[in-house]
Amino acid sequence: MNFDLSFYKGRKVFVTGHTGFKGSWLCKMLANAGAIVTGYSLDPPTNPSLFEIAGIEQDVHSVIGDIRDYPALKAAFDNAQPEIVLHLAAQPIVRDSYKDPAYTYETNVMGTVNILECVRSSCVRSFLNVTTDKVYLNKEWAWGYRENEELDGYDPYSNSKSCSELVTHSYKNSFFADGHVAISTARAGNVIGGGDFANDRIIPDCIRAAMKHEDIIVRNPFSTRPYQHVLEPLYAYLMIAATQYEDGKYAGYYNVGPDDVDCFQTGALVDLFVSKWGDGMKWVNRYDGGPHEANFLKLDCSKLKATFGWKPHWNLDTAIEMVVEWSKCWADGGDVRACMDREIEAFLKDGE
Repeated sequence: MNFDLSFYKGRKVFVTGHTGFKGSWLCKMLANAGAIVTGYSLDPPTNPSLFEIAGIEQDVHSVIGDIRDYPALKAAFDNAQPEIVLHLAAQPIVRDSYKDPAYTYETNVMGTVNILECVRSSCVRSFLNVTTDKVYLNKEWAWGYRENEELDGYDPYSNSKSCSELVTHSYKNSFFADGHVAISTARAGNVIGGGDFANDRIIPDCIRAAMKHEDIIVRNPFSTRPYQHVLEPLYAYLMIAATQYEDGKYAGYYNVGPDDVDCFQTGALVDLFVSKWGDGMKWVNRYDGGPHEANFLKLDCSKLKATFGWKPHWNLDTAIEMVVEWSKCWADGGDVRACMDREIEAFLKDGE
């Protein structure tokens, strides 16, 4: 299936978490496709923020609010009258979930309840909840987790996302069993891309070090993760949401990750970044023990491939190239909006 984003032209789409890294790229894709986008999210992060430096606010109707605040969310939602809802709002960092587990659960679990309550009394036809590959009970398997594996994330972040999945399944069975709203969840692997400035993520750490001409500190070089460019899962989310809008039989639970060859150890990923960036960069291993995180994580994406004929557009080598290109454009004071547009256009062309 060669999905065409022109489906979204003129359609009303509600995006939670639109001021974040993934949310900003998603809004740009939707706006470029001609969608009428309302975003609901906290203020953009200040470290710095892709949403602000790329001027995403001009592409969407942006409502600043907390996903835990049901009355505020409902008011924004009712005002937008969306047909399609993409739920990305979350507390997304594992280490932060150890520091503040209650906030993580409130945001990731009750936030899901709140948005589904909005959907329940609306004219929405398609709802997608974006979770994570970390929802599965991790058995440190060398093969990928399938959608029917047990959901039981270990740390508060992963577990809260497992709960978010279960909340979605319950609402689907309890309130949407007649199929009047098509409901799916998408479990994505680790994403990389220009404009990710989050703390405690390896590529942002690499870019910060590169800007300061310092060695890159790698805390866990031997952990294996399914890395993919941010446009890969976003395209898959838009494909799932659009396809189930037109035919509810496509609603379900989907893994979204790279091919096996792009499941890299963190150290190997940093080697690739260093080779693309140049400037004589190098990295040092500073394994710090840290809180518990899975060592090995891989997804089986055969269901997404079989159902939609989907396949990744870019391998990890190209993905890192795009990250470096965007980051150097930003560092040199270039036009990052134009850079995003070029990358989206190239991505869609490479998928044809």
